[in-house]
Amino acid sequence: MIAGGWSKEREVSLNGAVQIKEALESLGHEALFLDLTPDYQELVHKAREADAAIINLHGSPGEDGSVQGLLEDVGLPYQGSGVRGSFLALNKALSKQFYLNHGLATPRGGLYYPESRLQEMPTPVVCKPNLGGSSLDMQIFYIQEEMLSFLQKKGTEGEILVEEFIPGREVSCAVLDNEPLPPILIQPVKGDFFDYRSKYDPDGAVEICPAPITQEANQNIQEMSLHAHNILGLRHYSRSDFILDDEDNIYILETNTLPGMTRTSLVPKAAKQAGIGFTDLIARLLSLALNSNQPR
Repeated sequence: MIAGGWSKEREVSLNGAVQIKEALESLGHEALFLDLTPDYQELVHKAREADAAIINLHGSPGEDGSVQGLLEDVGLPYQGSGVRGSFLALNKALSKQFYLNHGLATPRGGLYYPESRLQEMPTPVVCKPNLGGSSLDMQIFYIQEEMLSFLQKKGTEGEILVEEFIPGREVSCAVLDNEPLPPILIQPVKGDFFDYRSKYDPDGAVEICPAPITQEANQNIQEMSLHAHNILGLRHYSRSDFILDDEDNIYILETNTLPGMTRTSLVPKAAKQAGIGFTDLIARLLSLALNSNQPR
């Protein structure tokens, strides 16, 4: 079990790891825990003593393909996507171009840089770190001057993705072993959108599964989620997030290769609706790791 690390999503990673470890032990496995540090030698040493790895890292490192690459070099199987798919999905601007290449609707926008024309995009807009997760540091701007001030300040600290803001319902849909799970409708309670506080505070959001949307929208979201999973070259499982506007137009926002895995997270919630309990879900992911060829 590899978790923790040094990204801003460290605590989320550790919380999920506790529950995954409990599930593995209830299945009769010896679950060794590694809190990832920049000393990769410790990771390599423990990997050589293990039969398989369960990765529960969020953000970079871990979700960017770096840990996956080391595990492949050692020859240790792991659950989830390989180096290429992990990198493509974590990079929101890059995955957005893949969506467009394959006909998936996604909000207009791109990476901010001083010479770009994104500053001229009409508000409201969404600004978020290109390589981050859990909606950390994500903001919606309704006033052009405030957006420009933010970009001039934050644009020097890391890549910022700027997108048009599309009002609507937030829906998430997971894929497990090439089968889409029931979509989940997300209704934030403590914020204007599904931000970090809404995701992880108690009662921060109402999550309804199956999503109370039309049958056609439900099917389209499942198909888009599976399509995104495939065009990014992912394996085992993923979760894509969408906006469904008032006219039931569907826009894909991003795809997560290592989604949250506490018992109340979105993927376990959708799996439960499909008849797969949390412990069985962990067993399934471990089986997929042990019985699939390592991606290169």
